[in-house]
Amino acid sequence: MKEQKSIPVTKAERSAKFVKTGFQIGGNYIKHYSKKLFNPDLDREQLNEDNATDIYKSLSELKGSALKIAQMLSMDKNILPKSYVDKFTQSQYNAPPLSGPLIVRTFTKSFGKTPETIYDSFNLSSTNAASIGQVHQATLNGKKLAVKIQYPGVGDSISSDLKLVKPFAFRLLGMSEKELNIYIKEVEERLLEETDYELEVKRSIEFSEACKNLDNVVFPTYYPELSGKRIISMDWIDGLHLKEFLKTNPSQELRDKIGQALWDFYNFQQHELRAVHADPHPGNFMITPDEKLGVIDFGCIKEMPDDFYNPFFSLISTDVIQDKAKTIDAFRKLDMIHSDDTSAQVEFYYKSYKEMIELFAKPYINESFDFSKNEFFEKLYEYGEKIAKMPEFKQARGVKHFIYVNRTNFGLYTILHELKAKVKTNTFKPTL
Repeated sequence: MKEQKSIPVTKAERSAKFVKTGFQIGGNYIKHYSKKLFNPDLDREQLNEDNATDIYKSLSELKGSALKIAQMLSMDKNILPKSYVDKFTQSQYNAPPLSGPLIVRTFTKSFGKTPETIYDSFNLSSTNAASIGQVHQATLNGKKLAVKIQYPGVGDSISSDLKLVKPFAFRLLGMSEKELNIYIKEVEERLLEETDYELEVKRSIEFSEACKNLDNVVFPTYYPELSGKRIISMDWIDGLHLKEFLKTNPSQELRDKIGQALWDFYNFQQHELRAVHADPHPGNFMITPDEKLGVIDFGCIKEMPDDFYNPFFSLISTDVIQDKAKTIDAFRKLDMIHSDDTSAQVEFYYKSYKEMIELFAKPYINESFDFSKNEFFEKLYEYGEKIAKMPEFKQARGVKHFIYVNRTNFGLYTILHELKAKVKTNTFKPTL
């Protein structure tokens, strides 16, 4: 892949990039409607393809929060047309990498030294590039290391980028402004944490220590003395990303083993730590040669306060959902039903959200769950499409914690579906 020689860093440069993309999208619409004059049956597939290509190209050059949102949207498969999902999924693995001179400059700024003087060897070509940083291989004292380097200007441009992403988000998501602002605020808080590499090293050490006794889950060792605000040094974990792993045609037994490790990793954190690795895209995991799940990124952590955790997990793990009054009470605590709703609205949201929770909770209700079944996912996507068309859901509903907790659980479900894994779901239960 072609290397990127520079990143637009100033607000003016980044705004100009968005404006240019906006013009390109406008041009795509004009092209589409001109063709439609001669062919009234023309569908939007080519238009979506062109827009997705232009938006992804622009976001991948901007890096940072702009690209991160593309990554998040690619996991929300029922929100976007397929061409966007296909294009944005690339951001999970292979955004265009930065050139060698730009990498050396970042090191010199952080450590006052070039990478060659810090490590015994350092490969200037990155092994993979994502939204906030890219990874290089290095060696030191006979050990193979992964060195993650943050793109210049990423942390400083988060707030302004999110303002620039807003018009695209309006078009793609069809949210109301109030709802979009809640979404953007929560995303901004998490992204600011993700660009704080010193915080990431601290959390990575804490979480890998807390999760060290889980079966078949492994973590790299982190080196704070070789890390800083924009650089993280950790052990290199050999293995395959999910896509590559699935191409090896693994046995059902191995799929189930990796799926179980993933389920336990997430549910141990949710229920024992009340804080969870909230970035479950496949690029953050490796399947190692000795058949273990390697977790290689703790940048995004979502803490769950009691006033969210208790009502939410009581709905999916106890018989609360069978009691209408208790369910409505939990929905009120979670701001899914508002204090000024009419009795007709209360009834409408009660029925709609009860259907959603019962669907979402299916893996939790039984002792084991087969994630290979398409029927469960078809129902989830159908439900998502149904409420996306309802005017009642255009206003903001639900506390902000849903954004990352839903993303985490649906991301987990999606990876398990791709693995076609059958897992025991009673290993770590909600603690209420």
